Amino acid sequence: MADDLTFDTRPPALAGECMRVSPLVRRIVANNPGPITFTGTCTYIVGTGQVAIIDPGPDNPEHIAALLDAVKGETVTHVVITHTHRDHSPASRAIQAATGARIVGCGPHRSARPLFSGEINKLEASSDKDYAPDQEMTEGDAIRGPGWTLEALATPGHMANHLAFALPEEKALFSGDHVMAWSTTVVAPPDGSMSDFMASLDKLKGRDETLYWPGHGGPVQDPQRFVRALTHHRRQREASIMNRLNAGDRTIPEIVAAIYQGLNPALVGAAGLSVFAHLEDLVARGQAVTDGMPALDSVYRPA
Repeated sequence: MADDLTFDTRPPALAGECMRVSPLVRRIVANNPGPITFTGTCTYIVGTGQVAIIDPGPDNPEHIAALLDAVKGETVTHVVITHTHRDHSPASRAIQAATGARIVGCGPHRSARPLFSGEINKLEASSDKDYAPDQEMTEGDAIRGPGWTLEALATPGHMANHLAFALPEEKALFSGDHVMAWSTTVVAPPDGSMSDFMASLDKLKGRDETLYWPGHGGPVQDPQRFVRALTHHRRQREASIMNRLNAGDRTIPEIVAAIYQGLNPALVGAAGLSVFAHLEDLVARGQAVTDGMPALDSVYRPA
């Protein structure tokens, strides 16, 4: 990790507990902890009386029941989805069936590009291919309720269809899995793209939000400093990969073993996909080369 990138490892709440975290925002954490999901998926309820639910989470009956109990007596106008990993969007169907709310937000699942050599993304948070929104939102689109606004910001990288949502009334941003305070984001082809991820980080620089509410873990405090540190961390990781290529490493497993020493074995696959995303970007920028299209089992060399 970069020296100036400090992660918040405090659990945001007990699973199923509805916590008011700001005047306009309540948060409930799904009971799906893991090495990719941390303490679980954070679902947010925005507004009072007429509300939006952001990222209702996995198709987990207990979490769905906790959400419906939290909004009892209120009208859910929208179920808002940042991206279509299965720890974020599947519960939207059950919430819609129970409340009549419209499902809005990111478009249906799509990969940034095909993978080659038949690789399969086996990450825990796989894709929700059944997701079908009533309204696909794009950059600048907004939905509104009494006292609240959610404005879409395209932030591809973690997934090709990833959106963040600004809440201007509180100068807050629901950052999904793009920026999180507990860990760096997994960028795993084919759903993820490192070049898109870095461009989306650049897009956040200079915005006026003072707090991010992420898809996992606690809030991102001082987000401008954090985004700069996260960008620096990714550039350091890229430099480490180039150093390994210059030292003679040629395969992704060799590079992972060298730069992720002591890594939780459950995260080795995710680390390999992250290294692949960096290598794919380095090849596209002419700093590394491989025979044919970049793939997980390719042999890489410095350019």
